[in-house]
Amino acid sequence: MAKKNYNLLIGISALVGIVLVIAFVGYLVSKPRPHVIQGEAEATEYRVSCMVPGHVTELYVREGQTVQKGDTVAFIDSPQVRAKLAQAQAARSAAQAQSAKARNGARQEQIAGAYELWQQALVQEDVMKKSFDRVRTLYDQKVISAQKYDETKAKYDAAVAQAKAAKSQYDMALSGARSEDKAAAAALVHQADGAIREVDSYLQELYLVSPADGVVSNVYPRQGELVGQGSPVATVTDLSDLWFTFNIREDELHGMQTGDELTVKVPALDGATLKAKVNYMAVRESYATWKATKETDQYDAKTFEVRAVPMETVSGLRPGMTVLVVK
Repeated sequence: MAKKNYNLLIGISALVGIVLVIAFVGYLVSKPRPHVIQGEAEATEYRVSCMVPGHVTELYVREGQTVQKGDTVAFIDSPQVRAKLAQAQAARSAAQAQSAKARNGARQEQIAGAYELWQQALVQEDVMKKSFDRVRTLYDQKVISAQKYDETKAKYDAAVAQAKAAKSQYDMALSGARSEDKAAAAALVHQADGAIREVDSYLQELYLVSPADGVVSNVYPRQGELVGQGSPVATVTDLSDLWFTFNIREDELHGMQTGDELTVKVPALDGATLKAKVNYMAVRESYATWKATKETDQYDAKTFEVRAVPMETVSGLRPGMTVLVVK
């Protein structure tokens, strides 16, 4: 009987022990693990794009190459720009010729011809004046009729007017073009010069240069390919302007504010840790970041984008590397 009770006690103890072990393991399994806030490193990227369409004649860089600000990345050959330059130069030559014509006035032959016409009109005026004087004397003596007097006076008046008109034509030929015509011709020259400067600016844009120091992260076209206006040719990543981006649900922010310091770990750099300062916080678009939590806290949580800039330089840090917040 004692042995039977002893065996029963051992069985109950074993059962209790198993239950305790199972309960402990269940507790460990069900215990909420600390949430890991994960983000990634990002950097400023510059797109090197062409202003005019053309063919990629030369590519001077390759992916992964370090470049300095102002280094030539590629050369674009554009026959259209060269044609526009020829047109602009021809337009300037024509405008300069018109301006020179307006400044120089009439040719010497035209001036001499106008002068001869004026002198001829003066002679005609003198002849008609003498005829009119004789007719007027005869008219005063009642020798001729009034009609004859009127006809002679009309011819004399016409000769005077013709002499004045010839003198006006001679003065016009002598003085040259009007000031308005000269100003208009000069404006055409300035307009043509502006067109040439515009085309020259396009010619300078055929050489694509890096806008900043950095690393060439992408080269899009191949040598010889046609690229359109505004098409990117290469991407330059500025590794001196790095930051970390995290997407954090609002119930995990725990009062985080702009200016707070974070300790982050970079697994790709053997777990190296560094300090970073929060410089940007903004809610993400709701259509992609709403998360229902009504089963627990009875509200829907939004996700915030949090950016932090490193407070120290870490060698080897590159965009795309995973970054973990150390709590």
